[in-house]
Amino acid sequence: MPNNPLFWLFSILLAYAALTLWAAHALRALRRHERPLTVSLLVLPLVTVLIAAFAAPPLRLPLAGVLLIVGTLGLARALAPREALVPEREAKLTLLHLVLLSGSALFLVPFVWLVVTSLKTDAEIAVYPPVWVPHPVLWRNYPDALQFLPPDSGYGLLNLGNTLVIAIMSVLGTVLSSSFVAYGFARMRWPGKDWLFGVLLATMMLPDAVTMMPRFLIFRQLHWVDTLLPLWVPSFFASAFSVFLLRQFFMGIPQELEDAAKIDGCGPFTTWWRVMMPLVKPALAAVTIMTFLGAWKDFLGPLIYISSPEKMPLSYVLQLYNAAHGGEPGLLMAATTLVVLPVIVLFFFTQRYFIEGVSFTGLGGR
Repeated sequence: MPNNPLFWLFSILLAYAALTLWAAHALRALRRHERPLTVSLLVLPLVTVLIAAFAAPPLRLPLAGVLLIVGTLGLARALAPREALVPEREAKLTLLHLVLLSGSALFLVPFVWLVVTSLKTDAEIAVYPPVWVPHPVLWRNYPDALQFLPPDSGYGLLNLGNTLVIAIMSVLGTVLSSSFVAYGFARMRWPGKDWLFGVLLATMMLPDAVTMMPRFLIFRQLHWVDTLLPLWVPSFFASAFSVFLLRQFFMGIPQELEDAAKIDGCGPFTTWWRVMMPLVKPALAAVTIMTFLGAWKDFLGPLIYISSPEKMPLSYVLQLYNAAHGGEPGLLMAATTLVVLPVIVLFFFTQRYFIEGVSFTGLGGR
């Protein structure tokens, strides 16, 4: 029975139900300042774990779930007899947060495995079942990974500079050009506007492989091959998705603000820059983050246009590093961690603006 997948599915569902019920009662007791019930519920999980520890390992999880449910209901009936036995409002809120936390933990597993592997020895990496806590912690994988980079790259600083140039210029070009085009589609009247906007959105359905060869031929005629220019100059010609995103925000701005700017003598360009742009900061933040992430991890563009080592961005260098040191997973994971860490830090500090910008898009910018 313990090896049966249905048994483990039942155990997990039982654990979710137990945690939901316990957390819902604890939340209601805490909100209503029921101190005896709150203290008893906070101690209950510890008692449950201690009792379940005496059972056989496969039975510990379902036994802990049953004990937690029985204990929670018993305490609730004894210390709060007038309250509902199942607090529906708190239970729904708790279940929602449990599901979100479980999903977050599931998506964090690859990143945790990346960091943990970067701190292991080669012997620990090959062990099964996997070792999640390396011993000893091998911090020297990180300086060793940098030492294997070409000497003329400045331990990767030159490649980091190339990546920052591409990312910053791409962000600058996308934000300026896309916001300007979006303002024209959202706030100005001219013949064929809706038809041309539909054509613009239709370009999003074109696979990148269709335009790859024409773009390469254009950049070769301009003598831009083996330079960084093909990687960021196209961003100054607007992005269809960014135009759509910003247009939704511009359409939600009251017309009275634009009329007031015209009365004050502002032309279309001044109105766009001094009135409209400050009002769409959430959308601009979302466009900035998405463009930066796309430029930072872009590998296909450098693969096509860059051939000189001193002009390669980090994504290209990491692929070459994988080809040269694929047999040393500790060093490879350390190098990969160093490449993705700045992006993770950026998203961690700007996720509020990113989520706000994307969620407000469907509300007309309000």
